[in-house]
Parts: sequence; C-alpha cells; structure tokens
Amino acid sequence: MGADFKNQEVLTIDTISITIIVALIVIAVIGAFGAFKYGYSYRKKFAELKIGSAEEEAKRILETAMDQSEKDAENIKKEKLLEAKEEIHKLRSELEKEIKERRNELQRQERRVQQKEDTIDKKTQTLEKKEEQIQRKFNEAEETQAEVERVKKLQMAQLEKIAEFTASQAKDYLLKQVEDDAKHEKALLIKTIEDQAREEAEDKARHIITGAIQRCAADHVTETTVSVVQLPNDEMKGRIIGREGRNIRTIETLTGVDLIIDDTPEAVILSGFDPVRREIARRSLEKLIVDGRIHPGRIEEMVEKATKEVDSIIKQEGERATFETHVHGLHPELIRLLGRLKYRTSYGQNVLQHSIEVSHLAGLMAGELGADVMLAKRAGLLHDIGKAVDHEVEGSHVTIGGDIAKKYKENDKVIHAILAHHGDIEPKTIEACLVQAADGISAARPGARRENLESYIKRLEQLEEIANSFKGVERSYAIQAGREIRIMVKSDVVNDDETILMAKDIVKQIENNMEYPGQIKVNVIRELRAIEYAK
Repeated sequence: MGADFKNQEVLTIDTISITIIVALIVIAVIGAFGAFKYGYSYRKKFAELKIGSAEEEAKRILETAMDQSEKDAENIKKEKLLEAKEEIHKLRSELEKEIKERRNELQRQERRVQQKEDTIDKKTQTLEKKEEQIQRKFNEAEETQAEVERVKKLQMAQLEKIAEFTASQAKDYLLKQVEDDAKHEKALLIKTIEDQAREEAEDKARHIITGAIQRCAADHVTETTVSVVQLPNDEMKGRIIGREGRNIRTIETLTGVDLIIDDTPEAVILSGFDPVRREIARRSLEKLIVDGRIHPGRIEEMVEKATKEVDSIIKQEGERATFETHVHGLHPELIRLLGRLKYRTSYGQNVLQHSIEVSHLAGLMAGELGADVMLAKRAGLLHDIGKAVDHEVEGSHVTIGGDIAKKYKENDKVIHAILAHHGDIEPKTIEACLVQAADGISAARPGARRENLESYIKRLEQLEEIANSFKGVERSYAIQAGREIRIMVKSDVVNDDETILMAKDIVKQIENNMEYPGQIKVNVIRELRAIEYAK
C-alpha cells in the first residue's frame, strides 16, 4: 500500500510539471510568432536585395563549373576506355588459354578411346579363334564318342561270344550271386541279433532287480533352518548382549557364529555356514541360560564343554554309521569325518543318513549282481566324505573326498568309486557304477530332498523344453531326477561338430534360464543307422 501511494504522489508531481512546461512553451511560441511577424517585413526587403546579387553570382559560378566539368569528363572517359581495352585483352587471353587446354584434353580422350577400341578388336579376334578351336574339339569329341560306342558294341559282342552269356544272362547270374551273399549275411545278422537280445534280456533282468531296491524304506527330509535357542524371557536378551556388547562379542569370537537378537519374542537366532560350529554355539548358549551366570569367563568354560560334547557326538555318530553298515577297519579320522556329516545337509537331506542309505543300496545291488558287497558298501559309505570339510578346503567334494581317502590309505577301488560317483571320471569297476546308481537313487527318490513335486516336475519339463527348442533334436529325456538330460539328434541334420557345439549351447541356456541343485549333465547322442528293406 505504501508503495502504491508513493507512485501516485510521483505521478501527481509529474502531471503538474508537464502542465507548467506546456504553458511556458505556448507563451514562448506566441512571443516568437509576434517577433517573427515584426521582423519578417524587414528581412523580406533585405533578402530581395541579396537574392538579386546572388543570382548574378550563381550564374557566373555555373558558367565556370561547366567549363571545368567538360574537361574532367573527357579525362575520365579516356581512362575508362583504356581500362576496358585492358580488361578485354585479359579476358581474350584467358579464353584462348582455356580453349587450348580443352582441345588438348579432347585429343587425349580421343587417343584413349582409340586404344580401347584397338584392344577390344584384338580380344574379339582372340575369342573368335578360341570359339573355332572349341567347336573343332567338340566335333572331334563327338567323333570319338561315336567310335567308343562302336568299339563298345564290338567288345560286348566278343565278350558274349567268349563267355557264352548274353548281357541279360550275365545280369541274372550276378543277381543270383548277390542274393546268395545276402542270405548268408542275413543268417549271420539273425544270429548276432539273437545273441544280443539274449544279453540285453539278462541286463534287463538285472535292472528290474535293481529297480526293486528303490522301494527301500527311508525317512523324508524336513525343512532345514538356522538354529533357534528359546529364552525363558526377553530380559535374558540383555544379559546375553552384556555390558557394551562384551558377552555377545565373546560368544561370536569363540564359536565363529553370528547371534541375531531381534524382536522375535523369547528367542535368539544362530547363523553360521558351519553346522558344527552352530551346534557348539547352540549348546553353549543353552548351558549359559540354564546356569544364569553369563560373563566372558563363564562363556569360555561353556564353549569348551560344548565343544567336547559335540566331538563326542561326532565320534559316536561315525561309529554308529560303521556299525549300521557293517563297514569295519576304517581309520579313526575317517570315522570322525563321517560323524561330522551328521551336521551337514545337502538341499535339506542329511548327508550322513544319505551316505548310510547309499551304502545299503550299493551292497544290496552288489549282492544281486555277484559283485564285491563289502567293497560296494564301503565305497557307498565314504562317497560323500569330502562334504565334511568342503567349506574349509578348496575344490569339489568329489576331489576332496578322493584326496582324504588316499591320505588314510583306502583301497584304490574305493578311491576310484568316490571320484567317479558324479561322472567326473569314467567308472571302470562294477562297484563304482553301483555307487553312482545308489547315489542317484537316494538323492532322486521322492521326499529325499527339499523340493516339492510340482517344482520337481516343472524343472524336468523345462529341461526337455530347452533341449527340444534346438534345431535337429529328435527326442530328449530328463533322467536321474534332473541331474542328466539325454538328447537324440537327427544324424542327417546335425553333424559331429555341430553336436559338440549344440551341447555347449544347451548348457549355456540351462545355466542362464534355470535354477537347480548341483550340476546337470548334458549328453547329446548322434547315431547313424543304415536300414534296408527286403522286398
């Protein structure tokens, strides 16, 4: 509002000033008009006198100027004529030079065209000569062919006369010889097929016996979660943490396990990748809660006591596994490593129980097939021994297990079965094959691992769908619970080199598009069959 008032005040002052100025201008104009009128008559007379004298002076100056301008114009005209002549001369020289250059260029072009015409004429003459030579050779070839046909007929007549056979008779004779040979080969083939069928029947019988073993009773897997320790009340959480967190730091340092204390009522969660450490931490914490005295010194005592208890349990579990499978004479360290498998799971399946199951299955199959039962059971029990320390040692559990078995002087056949049970190397003994089969049966049976039926079937269907999407695939089968896929390709569409590339492409697509436990073996098979029909 103050600003608006100031603006209005300024506008009012400006309006008054303009009015005064306009009035003064009007007065000045009136005064000037009067003065002008007064002096006009006086100056008129004075001007008329000056005009007369000025006209005479102007006439004189005009005459003088006309004389001077005529002289200057004549000089300028001469200069311009000279410049125009020089320019014309310069343009004519340039034009003549350009015409000369163009004439030379045209002459060069004419010479080049003439040379090309001469070259074309020479080539045309050469082509005509070659055409004549070809025509002559063609005529000679026709004559030669006619001569050959004549000689052929003559020779055929002589052959028929010498052999005392006509062409049709010779043909019938050869056909009869081929027919006799075919009958002989047919008989041999029939005998071979019968022998092969007999062998396959025996193999089929063995497979039927082996398949019956899959019906063995075994526990179903339960969901594996992190360890949870129940608390009597939520006040215990503060005592576990301790002053400035000293108690919880001591527990985590001694056990190597993370304690998660959150809003979960009356519970503490233990998290750690090593199940043995997690079990030691769980037992130590339960003892501290029962005892009630929680301080760093007491924590050390309880952790040491829990460690001894877990070591004792590990030893007992290892011995139980050997007694249950009747595998004796194992090194004490191998028994301890077997016991550690009690706290190791693979996709929810307890590894110790899985190893015992594989040992029983391998022994049963070995007994049915006439193989070494104790060797099969021993290899089956130790086949996953590497999983006891695979989180501490670099490498796959297969390689680690083979190294451990070598270290404790196990049988070479047992070591071979351990190394071959996932197909990393080719199994060379029947026991190795049996361990491989038993491992697949134990892991693949329904309920063995933490995977519902729907996701299991969906994974198998997705495997076959990926394989069938490639050009040239005839059939594909996902087997061994999705651990292997066998793909039959058309031999007339896919060659050997493309088979190798296809296997790599399928592996890459499976890795990019699927989630699956362990590893999947992609086996691409190309078979060439020769089939004939007797009519």
